[in-house]
Amino acid sequence: MIESIINQMLKENEGIIEFRRSEITNMLGCVPSQINYVITSRFTPEKGYIVESRRGGGGFIKIKQIQFDKTSYLMHFVNAVGDSIDYNTTKVFLSNLYNHDIISQRETRMILNITSDNILKHIMPPSARDALRSAILKNAVLALIE
Repeated sequence: MIESIINQMLKENEGIIEFRRSEITNMLGCVPSQINYVITSRFTPEKGYIVESRRGGGGFIKIKQIQFDKTSYLMHFVNAVGDSIDYNTTKVFLSNLYNHDIISQRETRMILNITSDNILKHIMPPSARDALRSAILKNAVLALIE
């Protein structure tokens, strides 16, 4: 429910909101730590958000949805992947690209298949798979830039 409310607020305010935790806790009858959890787990840079927060009496949370064109979004993505990535994180990253209409369902499935442990286990020991997966993922995504 917290995520739904924040998403609705973002939609109504063109992707930028500023609020106090107490506003949502009063609305939903939840505790501030639940709001913190939702924000830190669902409104991350990898998912296209910038979060700023200030604690104390004048404290607030500001969430800004990052708006990129396709090329900028893919470049941001490539930089966010880093030198090593596990398969579950790969799935999250690709899901975000798909959900933002940056890549198609077919492209998502194809990249997931070529970065899966089912493929990499035949050529790499477990300790090296995440580094190779990162290189494959970045190169596959860069190939999508028109």
